[in-house]
Amino acid sequence: MDTLERRIGILFHDKRLLKEALTHRSYLNEHPEWEVPHNERLEFLGDAVLELVVTENLFSRFKEYDEGRLTGVRAAMVNHLMLAEVAADIGLEKHLYVSRGEAQSPKRGRQATLGNAVEALIGALYLDRGYEAAKQFVERFVLIHIPDVMREERYRDPKSLLQERVQDELQVTPTYRVLSESGPDHAKVFVVGVYFNGDFGGEGSGSSKQEAEREAAERALEHFGE
Repeated sequence: MDTLERRIGILFHDKRLLKEALTHRSYLNEHPEWEVPHNERLEFLGDAVLELVVTENLFSRFKEYDEGRLTGVRAAMVNHLMLAEVAADIGLEKHLYVSRGEAQSPKRGRQATLGNAVEALIGALYLDRGYEAAKQFVERFVLIHIPDVMREERYRDPKSLLQERVQDELQVTPTYRVLSESGPDHAKVFVVGVYFNGDFGGEGSGSSKQEAEREAAERALEHFGE
């Protein structure tokens, strides 16, 4: 944990809070004697803190944007795909306490786990060091991605973008199919494929069908027209 603290540039007063933020529910199934609870309560808190920091920043930065566009940009900044990028930036995955099965799951299936852990870390920072420390983390590791989000128009709904392009170039409407479901009820992972008139266009995964469809559309947009 010392390595992670150095990476984020913030030291915890209460190391148990940091350990809790890094503990996935699955780990407790194999280690019921573990000294801290899983991170889902911290995730709940961190999600709210993250949204507040991002909302404050976007409200001040983009004064010409209406509520609808601000909502779209915020959604792009706080979804699990973005938070998984943040987790990679700080090397979070190697510090997580997860079950053996969870550790061996496919990379895409771990994105929700990584995103949730980032939110839990933000929640732990808020409790341990206060709002300013949590805000500092979000500014340093989340808000730096705003230029990429704006340049790549990630704030626009990828399903709508894909539909526009496919209808314009192929004169068909994309369709989505659930390819698989896995995991327990509290941590489901859906894999969805998007198709253009029966032809496979891309695949995505997520903790909900909607999230998986969104990622499938993003993957299809990356390769459409190649």
